[in-house]
Amino acid sequence: MGEEGKGGAVGRHGSAPRVGLFVTCLVDAIRPSIGFASLKLLEDAGCIVEVPARQTCCGQPGFNSGDNAIARDLVVGWIEAFEGYDYVVVPSGSCAGMLKCHGGDLFAGEPDWAARHSALADRTYEIMSFLVRVMDYRPSGVAWPGRATYHDSCSGLRELAIHDEPRALLAAVDGLELVPLEGNDVCCGFGGTFCVKYPSISNAIVAEKARQVGASGAGLLLGGDLGCLMNMAGKLSREASPVEVRHAVEVLAGMDDEPALCRSE
Repeated sequence: MGEEGKGGAVGRHGSAPRVGLFVTCLVDAIRPSIGFASLKLLEDAGCIVEVPARQTCCGQPGFNSGDNAIARDLVVGWIEAFEGYDYVVVPSGSCAGMLKCHGGDLFAGEPDWAARHSALADRTYEIMSFLVRVMDYRPSGVAWPGRATYHDSCSGLRELAIHDEPRALLAAVDGLELVPLEGNDVCCGFGGTFCVKYPSISNAIVAEKARQVGASGAGLLLGGDLGCLMNMAGKLSREASPVEVRHAVEVLAGMDDEPALCRSE
């Protein structure tokens, strides 16, 4: 038998788990540091990590806009690129939720593709849930001195039941005091194309979120979805708030050299 992952999880061939990292469009285009932080955490947890070059989008924009044909083709591409891995890990509850919870809806009347999707969806995880549930991993030797709070994004919380996992990981960061956020389980107003279609409603929602973040007393807002974090960081920046915004994996991996979102330094 080959080497096990540090948490005891093994791959399908008895070796350390072989993980395909699905980077996501936003991370690739806007914040690659989240992808590199994810890679470091997975390797620290004992995984063998690869980033398939042929990966593209999860199909969520097309699916949410009613273009199921394009969404189906993108999910087919995801299956073909990743089904050889023991696990697929995604640094986004939104994209992971699309692939796990909705991708199968695109294969009605296609039993072979439906079966291939189901088999891969069962092995697909948002990164913080994967680190805790599968790898039983906690960071060590990582510090962040200060008070932080955490926003639970809709897809991660409601579709994937992710709540305790980020908090368990952040509890292992030296010096980090995690304080409650009022309305932590309420939408930030992003919603993908929602914020484009309904900007006034979106702005009203995120204005309330910014108020709640300020009231928490935290100097750092963390979350697990870059789209939501960009939306909240933009609002906080426009209001000249001193609160910094980051994806939680940047803190967990100790890779916080990049300026916070919507900050130049």
